[in-house]
Amino acid sequence: MIDFEPWDKLLRQYVDPEGCVNYVAWKIEQPQVLAQWLSSQTKSPLKSHTNTLEKLALWINLYNALTISSILEIYPLDSILPKIFGVPNWLAFLWFFQRRVYPIFGQHYSLAQIENQILRDELQEPRIHFAIVCASIGCPLLRSGAYFPEQVIQQLDEDAHRFINNPQKVRYDFDSQTLYCNKIFKWYRQDFLKVAPSVPEYISSYLKIDVPLTATTPISYLDYDWSLNQRIS
Repeated sequence: MIDFEPWDKLLRQYVDPEGCVNYVAWKIEQPQVLAQWLSSQTKSPLKSHTNTLEKLALWINLYNALTISSILEIYPLDSILPKIFGVPNWLAFLWFFQRRVYPIFGQHYSLAQIENQILRDELQEPRIHFAIVCASIGCPLLRSGAYFPEQVIQQLDEDAHRFINNPQKVRYDFDSQTLYCNKIFKWYRQDFLKVAPSVPEYISSYLKIDVPLTATTPISYLDYDWSLNQRIS
């Protein structure tokens, strides 16, 4: 099994409580440490008897580490959704997540493969959407520490509570009786419906308000902020 301690140490050093990354210091002080850790830990084939908790911690950590490592390579940048003449360059964005350039356990993966084929399809855990990070502000807050198999369920539950009770991600307007949600709930709606009758009812199990949310609760989706999750000194 992978030793997550070096990754945990890097996160604690360079990620603040708001999930913002000090890319400037990270790139100056330890530009190759993360890439070296990834390379050293993913050369051997994955053990076939790895259990679900081990897989969850493993692939969440790898997704986030690969994302941050890729950002460090091309930093500085202000957004993970680049623009050409003021128009969002979706082709470049999709290329970043769909390119199979990461050698892991004897195969080449893309970030999209890790997310869709392993974390979503195989492990069937909707709370991963509050844990994996595409390096934008609109994403969940990057945890300032690694995921560990013996803690991962508690960590994911904490992530869900933190995301859903963050007014920048989810909020209920009592005047209009409308639930305002991050677009993650739109893009991955089917994942949440596997464990709840509706998106509002899923959110209701975490959101700290005294109003019951039901399938008929109106939803409005918030604008997604593609700006880089960087700490500005």
